[in-house]
This record gives sequence, structure tokens and C-alpha cells, in this order.
Amino acid sequence: MSKLTITRRELLAGGMTLGAASLLAACVGTTSGGGGGGGATTGAITLQNSIQDADPKAALEALVKAFPDGEVTLNSVATEQFRAQLTNYLRSGDSPEVLSWYAGSVARSYAEEGLLLDVSSLWQGDGPCAGYSDALRSLSSDASGKQIFVPTSYYWWGVFYKKSAFEKWGVEAPTSWDEFHALCENLSGQGIVPLTNGLSSTPWMASGWFDYLNLRVNGAQYHRELLAGEHAFNDPEVVAVMEEYKRLIPYFDKNAASYTAQDAATPVAQDKSAMYLSGTFVTTYFPEDQRDDIDFFSVPVINDSVPTAEEAPTDGFFASANSDNHEGALDLLAYLASTKSQQQYIEQSKSANLPTSPDVDTSSFSPLVQKGIELLNNTQEITQFFNRDSSDALQATADTALTKFLADPGSMKKTLDEWQKAAEGVFAS
Repeated sequence: MSKLTITRRELLAGGMTLGAASLLAACVGTTSGGGGGGGATTGAITLQNSIQDADPKAALEALVKAFPDGEVTLNSVATEQFRAQLTNYLRSGDSPEVLSWYAGSVARSYAEEGLLLDVSSLWQGDGPCAGYSDALRSLSSDASGKQIFVPTSYYWWGVFYKKSAFEKWGVEAPTSWDEFHALCENLSGQGIVPLTNGLSSTPWMASGWFDYLNLRVNGAQYHRELLAGEHAFNDPEVVAVMEEYKRLIPYFDKNAASYTAQDAATPVAQDKSAMYLSGTFVTTYFPEDQRDDIDFFSVPVINDSVPTAEEAPTDGFFASANSDNHEGALDLLAYLASTKSQQQYIEQSKSANLPTSPDVDTSSFSPLVQKGIELLNNTQEITQFFNRDSSDALQATADTALTKFLADPGSMKKTLDEWQKAAEGVFAS
């Protein structure tokens, strides 16, 4: 093993004190069969990832272990640590070849800096991404139209609950905004906390309700424009969103500020809280014997004149332009994007993620996943999530503003003015 590979491992697994789990696969030196770089993989490949949930992490480890075309070191670090170090990873002269992250504006911003490898070859001819939808191609492209991202799964957001608990409490999923509020009142009257959330080390979870309320009140186009700096966070339209948010505050678990995103699922699992607006990753936070009991509904329509919209964050991988093994990176990306790999990952991760490859057989997927597919197939607009449609820097302003607002809703006007000032600083930088 070269000194360079050891240096990279020391940098990523030890030098940054981020605690990494390494997994090595045998190097067989064959030509990639996945439509990647097109030649023999040479040298070691590092895959830096932020997947921490047990089953998805094990599924990725299994995939990497089975990679036939090179030696791969898998480094796994906590999501918030990964986010904080991502720019350093990409700008390092000894950068990891492949990194897990997500499509959209954040990837494009890195591409604009010249930090991401052009992976357009994987989207052409018989490449593994050639048959992906135009929407995924667009989402994975930079401003010039070249592809800089490989999406391998996506998921939806919804209001998750336990069917057995709703039956026990004698309630049903609402189909209108008025019914939703009536449901929260009903549950409160029974001594059940209607809504949970986890905002301690995961304050970005507060943006879930902000996103959906903005989508329902003002629509997806306004939402995208707001996150692009074309509107102000203290505009009347945002005030209307926050007024709806304020109406929900009495229904939230009083411990939300001390829960992580994972902790917040516990009171739902224990039938102490009823509902959790989250991405489908929440299903992995429930005991395995409860997962068949989980169901969801979409945040109900608030404004009938606004087109329907759902959040569907898209996950996958990009490759660093500063790594020293571009061919290996392309081969690994092709392998991870293949139909077989996606099928294996989704099944072994026990998650409710959806495949990006149109060739994955979804007929055996759970009823929950089938329902999620139907939801996304029938909505008029798709967005991702606050930071995915803007930037991590703008997400930080949302974290500050929304957690302050939730703790002190009477400060809404001042909080929105401060949010707008902070956002202007982000857009000016």
C-alpha cells in the first residue's frame, strides 16, 4: 500500500479526529463492468460518507465489500461533522475519491469552484445513469449542463404515525387542514402529544414544517425563489407561513428542543406522541417489529389555488476533482449506481428509500414504499429540502431563526428581520 494511501487514511480517519470505520475490499485489478472509467482501476479508492443509521450503514458496507474492481476504504463520520468538513475534504490536495452527499444547489456550488469531477460519461451510452429521468439528470447537472452527481436513491417527507395507535385513539388521518387541526385538538384532549420533533443537535428538522407550510401557503415556485434570495424572509408571504407555524406550536412535544431527530421517534414508538413530520429515514428509528405498523399522510392542502408539492430529497455520490484516482472514482460510482447495487442497498438497508434507476424491481417493496411512490407520482411539484434547495450556509440562518421562533413565538417579527439580515449576509458572500 502506498504512503499516499496511508496519509489519506490518517487525514480522514484520524487527523481530523472524526472517528472512522474502515472496510477494505480485495483489489483484483479488473476492468470495471459498470460503465465507469472504462479502464482498469489502479490505486486505492476512499469513500467518505455520512451514513450513520445502523441498517443503511451496514448495507453500504456490504456493497463496498463486494466491489470487484479495486481496494476501497470506507470512512463513516457523523452527518453534522461530515457537513462541517465537506469543503475541507474537497479542497484537500489528498481528497477522497468519492463522497456521499446530495444533489442540487450544494453540489452545483462545489462544481462552480471546480471541486467536483465531471461524471457525464456515466450518463451517456450504456452508462448506469443513462436511463434515469430527465428530472434527475437536471438535478445532477451543473450550470453548464455537465453531470457532476450520481443519484442512487431518494425519499419523501410526510407526517408519520402508527396505525395501531390511531386505531386505539379512535382517530383517522386527516384529509384537510381543518381536519388536521381538529385531530391535534382531539389528541390533546386525550392527553396525547400530537406532534414530535428533534431539534437539539439536529435543528434543521425545524425547517421541515417551514418548507411544507411555505409550499402549502405560497407554492413551490415562491419557495424556490425565497431560498434563492429573490424574496425576503420578513415579507408578508413569509409572515403568513409563520402564523400557520405558530398555530402548531401548542401541539409540539415540550421536549423537542432536547431531542435529536432520532430521539423524537421514541415517544411515537411508545404511543406518547402521535405524529412526526419527517423524511422516510424516520422508519429506521422505530423498533423493527413496529415498522409494518408505520403509515403516513401528506401535509394537507392549505390554499386550494396552490399546486400540490412534496419534498423528495435525492441522495447519492459525487467525486472529487482533487483526488488522484479519477478512473477508480468513476468505476466505484458506476458500481454504486447500477440497478443491482440499488436493489441490494434498498433491500438490505430496510429503509423506505426509493431507487433512482428505473430498472429496479419495486414490486416486492413494502406497502409504505408503494404509497410513497404513488404520492410522488401524483404531485404537481417536487422540491428537496431547505438546504438542498439553497445552501448549508442559508440553512444555518434557518436553524437560528426557527429554533428562536419556536422557543419564543412572540418574537416573530424581530426574528424574521434578523433572519433576513443574516440571509442577506449569506447571499452577499
